[in-house]
Amino acid sequence: MRITPKSPEVRVPRLVGLMAVDARETAQAQGLFINAPDRKDFHLAVVDYVVRQYPQAGAEVPRDSVVYVWFDLGPGEGGGGVHEPRIPKPPRGGLQRELDEPGDPYAVRCTTGFG
Repeated sequence: MRITPKSPEVRVPRLVGLMAVDARETAQAQGLFINAPDRKDFHLAVVDYVVRQYPQAGAEVPRDSVVYVWFDLGPGEGGGGVHEPRIPKPPRGGLQRELDEPGDPYAVRCTTGFG
């Protein structure tokens, strides 16, 4: 729903998940400004993804308001670290690749009982 320019209030669009360039264009189309406290060079950011925003999407704010966006998660908000690649890589083949039983892998077993 597009709000006419005469309307004093606009709805904040969902910016989380958008690239920086798309977030700027989306906010501008609604008559809003964007500020990124964690990026001093926000005007140069293009492919970084928005991970948080304030006010939240759907909130009604006055036209020409500032929406704050963040590109990095803050302390304690996720960012569990890099999980890939895992070294050494897990064995392929699932259950067929279980560890061998202990002992000599080349032992000859006698099945006749005369051993």
